[in-house]
Amino acid sequence: MKTIKLQDAVAMIPAGATLMVGGFMGVGTPEPLVDELVRQQRGDLTVIANDTAAPGIGIGKLITAKLLRRVIVSHIGLNPETQQQMLAGELQVDLVPQGTLAERIRAGGYGLGGILTATGIGTVVEEGKRKIDVDGRSYLLEPALRADYALVHAFIADYLGNLAYALTARNFNPLMAMAADTVVAQAENIVPIGVVAPDHVMTPAPVVDYLIAKG
Repeated sequence: MKTIKLQDAVAMIPAGATLMVGGFMGVGTPEPLVDELVRQQRGDLTVIANDTAAPGIGIGKLITAKLLRRVIVSHIGLNPETQQQMLAGELQVDLVPQGTLAERIRAGGYGLGGILTATGIGTVVEEGKRKIDVDGRSYLLEPALRADYALVHAFIADYLGNLAYALTARNFNPLMAMAADTVVAQAENIVPIGVVAPDHVMTPAPVVDYLIAKG
């Protein structure tokens, strides 16, 4: 793991990259990284996330700046700008049931090809997807999800890069940290080794490639 300046971390991300961004309506989203993406105008991005938050919040800032080509999310209901761009044909929106989304990310992180789920059977969700019968019950085969980069927010990190999260800000962050080629973490607090007890570590240091330096 290396510490890195915020602007240098974002400079690594090329246009057209696929990003996983932690957070749930902005809670647990690494806001400094999102702000720097906007400042550097990194565009044509695909973002995998729970949602697109709201205008001025989290991923909503990327929507407003029109830096996204595609989003894979569980809902967009609280961001009218996402809806407008989708209806105008400016943004591809793939809506995935929330539990299915989490499991597809988990599968990507654990080296699985995908998951079988009954969620969506008999609805528009199943259109164009492969069905597999197991013991007389039908399931959809949903492929695993991975990304070029995961941008995660932690409450605390030590100097090795071990991460712990605060309450519901944990949400998708640990799953996404497992499912990307390069993991960039931003922490509210960076502390000496040993301050984070081993059984409190939620994302171990070997998973983290870069930690945003303070200051």
